[in-house]
Amino acid sequence: MERFRQAQHPGSAEASEPTFKQWSGQHELVDSSASPWREPSGAPVPVTVPVDLAPGVSVAYTTRLGGVSQGDYASLNLGGKGDDPAAVTSNREALGRALGAQLVLVSQVHSGRAVDADALLADQLKDVEADGLVSAQTGLALGVFAADCLPVLLADPEAGVIGAAHCGRKGLERGIIGATVDLMEAKGARRGSISATLGPAICGDCYELGEGISDAFGRRFPGATTSTSFGGPGVDISAAALQDLQTAGVTRVVDSLPRIAAASRYLREDQELADLCADDGQGPALTQRMADLRHPRCTLENPLWYSHRRSSLAERQGEGRMLALVTRQG
Repeated sequence: MERFRQAQHPGSAEASEPTFKQWSGQHELVDSSASPWREPSGAPVPVTVPVDLAPGVSVAYTTRLGGVSQGDYASLNLGGKGDDPAAVTSNREALGRALGAQLVLVSQVHSGRAVDADALLADQLKDVEADGLVSAQTGLALGVFAADCLPVLLADPEAGVIGAAHCGRKGLERGIIGATVDLMEAKGARRGSISATLGPAICGDCYELGEGISDAFGRRFPGATTSTSFGGPGVDISAAALQDLQTAGVTRVVDSLPRIAAASRYLREDQELADLCADDGQGPALTQRMADLRHPRCTLENPLWYSHRRSSLAERQGEGRMLALVTRQG
């Protein structure tokens, strides 16, 4: 099966305000026959979308592809409830091997709390309730779960400090981005040297909420309310995150869209993704969904991602979780 890979390339992005900047260099589609898509054991290799966040710092967004979960959780489910725990463990272990790093995860509760991963044993973090993670170590992959919420990944390459924030609507309102940046600064990062990138998340055209909730969100984040394609009021959590990044003093924002869009185009005829679409219980086949795709980062629109809202609309019993991870190389 042909799968998406991209060449790594260095670059830099600077701006006086939080606008998207693309790293210099060319995206490269590499013949997948040059590398195996299964491990020697026969286990599939997780399919991820890589982004160069800063020199020596990489980000990876997992997809639904390249795992062993079945049914509503197929196939690279990395969290959530209802799936076979052995399948989730197998998927996480395969992802760790693919990244060459130890996964560091917490129990997310839509809070404004960030924790220092270095101050806790990594195998204990799974029981810690928080929505932000910070580290100054190499070899760790700080990960946040998502299935519509927004992952924000951060790094100060000069100080060697990385961070990850799980930004749902409630977490944004409770200041999770500011808390994560504050903790990065406490570990030696400088706000003006931090780069950030926004991962896959439900877009403002799709995130429909009640009028009262949308209005309250708009008071906290002016201009971040929307009229959705479903006809009701909604919110744009990515726009809100950009506002809070600016408030926190983070003005370097790397655009992940070019790589996500390229991956989506390359996988528009992928057989595993086509099979997943056929089982989604919602919408047309893969080729038509990709042809109609307006926002590749949107978890509801793009079948490459898990989406809790897509699952709810299709009245499915369960839905998987993807991970957005940031790693600093040694």
